[in-house]
Amino acid sequence: MREFIKPIVIVSKCLGFDHCRYNGNIINDDFVEKLKGFVEFKPVCAEVEIGLGVPREPVRVVSINGEIRLIQSATGLDLTEKMQDFANSFLNSVTEVDGFILKSRSPSCGIKDCKVYSGTEKGSAVLKRSWGFFGKAVLDKFPHLAIEDEGRLNNDKIREHFLTKLYAFSNFRKVKNSNSTQELVKFHTENKLLFMAYNQKEMRELGKIVANLKKKAFSDIITDYEQHFFRVFSQIPRYVSNINVLMHGLGYFSDRLSHEEKAFFLDSLERYRSGKVPLSVPLAVLSSLIVRFKEEYLSKQTYFEPYPENLYLIG
Repeated sequence: MREFIKPIVIVSKCLGFDHCRYNGNIINDDFVEKLKGFVEFKPVCAEVEIGLGVPREPVRVVSINGEIRLIQSATGLDLTEKMQDFANSFLNSVTEVDGFILKSRSPSCGIKDCKVYSGTEKGSAVLKRSWGFFGKAVLDKFPHLAIEDEGRLNNDKIREHFLTKLYAFSNFRKVKNSNSTQELVKFHTENKLLFMAYNQKEMRELGKIVANLKKKAFSDIITDYEQHFFRVFSQIPRYVSNINVLMHGLGYFSDRLSHEEKAFFLDSLERYRSGKVPLSVPLAVLSSLIVRFKEEYLSKQTYFEPYPENLYLIG
C-alpha cells in the first residue's frame, strides 16, 4: 500500500462542521464525513465571517442593471463588497491548500449552480445559474486545484477525478517543499502511467523538464514542471486513454501469459469499453498480474492506487 500525504482541503463549514446555515441547520454529508479521517479540513463560513448571524435572513445573487450583486432581500442590505473583501483577504492568507469542497447552490459558496435572480422581491424570476461570490473568488484564485461542491461529488466519475487530483496535488506539494530534484524525479517516475491516462502530451513535456538537459536549478525546474503538471488534470480521462494505459501495462507480461490469460484480460477491457463494467475490473486483473510477477516498476505506479483504498467504498 502507498503512503499518502494528507491533502489540505478548505470546506464550507455547514457541511458537517457547524450549525451555521441561514436557518441554523447543519448538513451532514456522507462524503465529507468519510474524508475526515483522510484529509486535513479547514472549515469556513463566508457569510458568518462577514458578520451575518445564525440564524439570519437569507441572501441571494441578483442581477441589477446587468451587474451581479449579493443582496439580503429582507433588509435590502448589499453585501457585495463586504463578501468580495473577505474572500480576497481570506484566500490571500492561504499558504497551503490542495482543494475545496463548497456548498452547492449557495449564493456565497456555489461554484456552478447558484441561482441568479432578476430582483430581490419574492417571486422574482431566475435568470440563470452561476457562481456564488466566495466560490467565484476561489475559482479565480486557484483555478487549477481540486474544487467541487458536495452535490457534484455524488457522481462517481467526478468524485474519482476529484480524489485523484486532490492526492496528486498533495503529493506534489511535498515534492515542491523538498527542494530536491531527486524527489521530483521519483515523483514523476511513479506518476507516469497516471499522467499517460490524463494527458499524454503534457506527460511528455513533464518528462523533458525532469530530464533537465540544461542543468537548471531546482527552483526553475519546479516552476516549469508545476505549470504543465496542473494542465495534466484539467479534464477527466477518456475511457480510451485508460485502455491505452492498461494495454501498456499488459505489455510487461505479454510473453509470460497463456493465450487464455491474455484473452481474459482483453475481455475485461472490452467489457469496460462497452460500459458493462467499471474501470476497477480490468485494473484488478492487471494488479493481480503485477503481484504475481513481482513487477516492481508497475507496483509503484500511482495509477493503480491514486488515493487511499478505503475511499473507493464511498458512494
